[in-house]
Amino acid sequence: MSTPIEDYAAIGDTETAALVSMKGSVDWLCLPRFDSSSSFTALLGTPEHGRWLIGPVDDAETTRSYRGDSFILETIHRTATGAVKVIDLMPLGDGRADLVRVVEGLEGEVEMRHEWVVRFGYGRIRPWVAHSPGHEQDSEVITAIAGNDMLVLRGSRLPHPDGGHHRDQWTVRAGEHYNFSTTWVASYKPIPPPLDIHSRIEATHERSSQWAARCTYEGPYRAEVVRSLLTLRLLTDTRRGGIVAAATTSLPEDFGGSRNWDYRYCWLRDASLTLESLLKSGYVGATKLWRDWLVRAVAGDPEDMQIMYAVDGGRELPERELDHLPGYADSRPVRIGNGAVNQKQTDVLGEVMIALEDARAQGLKESTQSWAVQRALVDNLAEHWDQADNGLWEIRGPLRHFTHSRVMVWAAFDRAIRAVELHGYEGDVERWRELRERVREDVLAKGWNEDKQSFTQHYDTDEVDASLLLIPMVGFLPPEDPRVLGTVTAIERDLMRDGFLLRYRTESGVDGLEGDEHPFLACSWWLVSAYALTGQLDKGHALMRRLCGLLNDVGLVAEEYDVEGQRQAGNFPQAFSHLTLIGAAYALRDAEAAEKRGQEPETDNTATPIHPVEGEPT
Repeated sequence: MSTPIEDYAAIGDTETAALVSMKGSVDWLCLPRFDSSSSFTALLGTPEHGRWLIGPVDDAETTRSYRGDSFILETIHRTATGAVKVIDLMPLGDGRADLVRVVEGLEGEVEMRHEWVVRFGYGRIRPWVAHSPGHEQDSEVITAIAGNDMLVLRGSRLPHPDGGHHRDQWTVRAGEHYNFSTTWVASYKPIPPPLDIHSRIEATHERSSQWAARCTYEGPYRAEVVRSLLTLRLLTDTRRGGIVAAATTSLPEDFGGSRNWDYRYCWLRDASLTLESLLKSGYVGATKLWRDWLVRAVAGDPEDMQIMYAVDGGRELPERELDHLPGYADSRPVRIGNGAVNQKQTDVLGEVMIALEDARAQGLKESTQSWAVQRALVDNLAEHWDQADNGLWEIRGPLRHFTHSRVMVWAAFDRAIRAVELHGYEGDVERWRELRERVREDVLAKGWNEDKQSFTQHYDTDEVDASLLLIPMVGFLPPEDPRVLGTVTAIERDLMRDGFLLRYRTESGVDGLEGDEHPFLACSWWLVSAYALTGQLDKGHALMRRLCGLLNDVGLVAEEYDVEGQRQAGNFPQAFSHLTLIGAAYALRDAEAAEKRGQEPETDNTATPIHPVEGEPT
């Protein structure tokens, strides 16, 4: 039976991340990058597909937490005979790929089990495993080699070979310490020297604490905001600049179903929204890192811009199925790569331009190349803005004229105009102004349903979509506009399931997929923001408390929530969920401050003033 998603904690080194279960099993780890093949893959199969377990033999009462504002995981197991602490981390800042585990005896004695099972290639390739001489500090190490990959296991005591596994069982007594580490290195390179584990733990804690201390947010739900910011940092490759949507692939949106996707890549949309959250909280430097990554990734013909890229900016992400894996909770197929890479999603440039305009407003200067790339992309958008697309949710059904996509087209032109008017960059601003107005008229004429008193998901339906909640947040209409209020009411009525929002009604058939899905948590956090903007603070706080109650014991959350099963669903930890949590906290804080001043709250994207359009309420 699959371990519940919420029973996992994440650790990482800002180039990749591992998932560690409550019982002490590392069931997912891709090395050396987020989008590399996995070496421990039990998450999507069984222990035979690879894991690293260090945990008590007997039943235990287990509690865990991160050390301060870091991703150093501290787990305490209490059995009938004693207690042990296990410290798990991936050290930051040393340019290596190491997973460190420390076992400390706290009370009495505890019988511990150690199992190291390496399977490269997403659990398919059984490596050649051998005991090898290490460095002078090592008596010996265990190496696992296949192709380009080598894992090196070091430890105070090494497990023994046992039928394709390495196992050990021993007693840990109060006051005893045991250190273990697994290191990835290319198989043609020499075995790297051992780490000074104590100093790496201290340095990692200090580095994380210093980063978190730069957070400028003060307001309600601060602990959740800081942990979410740290999670966004965890999902950012700080060497290359790419920001992945999640650390995993194929954790199902529908248990036992086929809605299983690979999220270990860099969606321009998700990354842009992540940057907005970081910018609000004082992390301007992260924007430059990602902007430079963006320029490299999209360089070339604007027609060739993709919606997503590999962590290093690579373009080839072919989707394929791994038939040798049974999938999480028997959810098949397990997919790697993502076919949505070839989709047309017209909204993407809007999110990118919003994030980069926010960065300019906070003082980040454009390089000659970075603005040239943005200008070329906006000019290219001007040629095909009115074409149907796959939309925000990567619909695999027929292309549609999605209302949200058109709103974000408006935002792209609007932020490009600001770059010229407010920051002095060159661009075809007269044409952009004309197109901004045309797009606005198009949305108001075709995306609004008078009978329903709501905007609609696309121009050929009366269905609603949670993405319509972004209309006031990006400045397309002010929050008090009756059309905004009507849309919020319609979304509440049509998409609420057991107190949380769906993205859209799957029974409409718009996505071209079989099966159903659970409430999409980012949408509910959007609703919190919408409540805040429209002056419904009591409803906003009530929903925010329910949503924060879904975070697991270490403050992480997946993509969706199965209300009936009371469990998290979808890939984990999910950047989209955490960044919308941050946005909701800011919206509530700002609305409360505005209420005290007797003013309307500002929208999320008002680092510079919204330009009202003649004839529209302001």
